[in-house]
Formats: sequence, structure tokens, C-alpha cells
Amino acid sequence: MFKNILVVLDPNQEQQKALARALHIARLQPARLTLFLSIYDFAYEMTTMLSGEEREQMRQGLVSEREQWMRGILKQYAAEQHRVDFLVQWHHRPFEAIIRTAVEGSYDLIIKGTRKHDTLQSVIFTPTDWHLLRKAPQPVLLVKDHDWPQHSSVLAAVNAGSDSEVHQQLNNKILKAAGYISQKLNSHLHLVNCYPGAPASIAVEIPEFDTHQYQLNVREHHENALAEVARHAEVEFSGSHLREGIPDDEIPLVANELDAELVVLGTIGRTGITAALLGNTAEHVIEQLNCDLLAVKPEGFKSPVVN
Repeated sequence: MFKNILVVLDPNQEQQKALARALHIARLQPARLTLFLSIYDFAYEMTTMLSGEEREQMRQGLVSEREQWMRGILKQYAAEQHRVDFLVQWHHRPFEAIIRTAVEGSYDLIIKGTRKHDTLQSVIFTPTDWHLLRKAPQPVLLVKDHDWPQHSSVLAAVNAGSDSEVHQQLNNKILKAAGYISQKLNSHLHLVNCYPGAPASIAVEIPEFDTHQYQLNVREHHENALAEVARHAEVEFSGSHLREGIPDDEIPLVANELDAELVVLGTIGRTGITAALLGNTAEHVIEQLNCDLLAVKPEGFKSPVVN
């Protein structure tokens, strides 16, 4: 499924989590890996004492230096049997360089490591992470420090109760990706679906409204929808989890309960004012996870970066 993988390295980290995870995937199946780095130094663009040709030579010198650095990094890993390419680009917006490269090279997966805060026990998500989640048409795997052991758990988060064709197609992509990885890892595949509770204001504004019956009806609807999603999936599940509450809170709770190694979910890729008003579930969920996140986009998603 993931045969052509773009691996984004972090020049500020000794441990390259994205590379380690990419090699893990490549050991499970044949895959071509491209180690990618985007570099830029504004000072070189502002050097008026040099000609355009001299500036270009300096840029190429830095690119060559970074390519050698990448080759040195790779030697730290047992990767002799894998096909690995190297690509360094001079670009002032890393996320644009990553997405354009992924599209032009027909990559089917982008892997990037997250960064731990130096003093706090939390993870920092850079603007590049958020841009990739919102704008990359390919699946994006954001890697934390959690391992991928055999016989662990993979959690697929679906929106089973939605009648939207976009969400239904997205559910299928989520299940396909989660099922594929869980089979390769001999992991237990779990499903999770969240549904909203009744607004507390309803009982106040409409005293005769039966909140309890409403909740039962909503739960039954989502329960049946989740069972239907599982029935049509081409993979077997170890468990289904139906939770009342918002996905931002409930998905991380289920993942922690299962000690999941990976959470797979869909993101519509909202940007601009829509993202500000409605938010992006993937972005809110990942901040609370202690495992990797694989975010997939709907079929036909068009990246604003390349259009």
C-alpha cells in the first residue's frame, strides 16, 4: 500500500524518528524511501556583495553538505538492503517544499517526526506539521516516541453516523489503511466512533423534551451505523468502541486504554476561516496522543499548495 515514501528529516534532532518508522514499514513490505530535507538561509539571499552565480554556488554547497549529512544519518541505521534516495531543496517554506515534492514524485505516504519540548514533558507541533495535516493530499504519518510492537493495537477512528458521501468514502480509506498496517504488524484492530450528547440547554428551553430517550435514539443510530461500517469492511476487528462525547477527547482516551501504537483518522483539510471556526479533529487529537497518528484525506482532495 505504501510503496513510495517521503521521509522528512529534522536537522535539529539526533534521533530521526521518521526514518526509523519508515525503515520499519520498509521491512514489512518492499518500499522505496526518499529522505527529504528543506533548507533556507535568508542571509544568502541578501548578500549583495556576491553575484547571482556566486550565491547559487553557495546554495549548492550547502545542499551538498546536507546531502552528506543525510548519508551519515542513514549509516546509523541498518538500511543496507533498502532502496534509499536523498533529496535536499532550497525553499523558504518547508511545508510547500514537502507537499510539492510529494505530489510531483507521486509519493503515497509522508512521514515526519514530532518534536519533544526541551523542558516540558509535552510534544511541540510545528507549523509545518499543521500545514501537512491540512494541505497534503497524501496520507501523513506523524511519529512520536511510541514503538510499533507486534500484537499491539491499531485504532481506526471513523464517523459512522454521517450520511455524507465524503465521510463514507473517508471511512473506507481509514479502514483500508488501518487494516493494512494492523495485518502487517499482526496487531489488534479496533474501531472507535463518537457521537454528541444532548445539549443541556434543551432541557431548560423545552421542559417536555425527553433528553434520556433522545440520547438512547442517538446512541442506537450510531451503534447501528458502526456495526454497518464494520460489516462492510474487508478486515476483522478485535473490538468496537462507541463513545458519547467529542472526538477530540474520546479518541485519545480509547487509544490510551488500548495502549495503541497507531491511531488512523480522516481530516477534511479545512483551512482559513473554516478551520478557525470549526477546527480540525486531527490537530486536536494528536496533541493528546502518546502514539503515532496517520491522517488521510478524502478522495479527490485538492491541495491549495499545488493548485
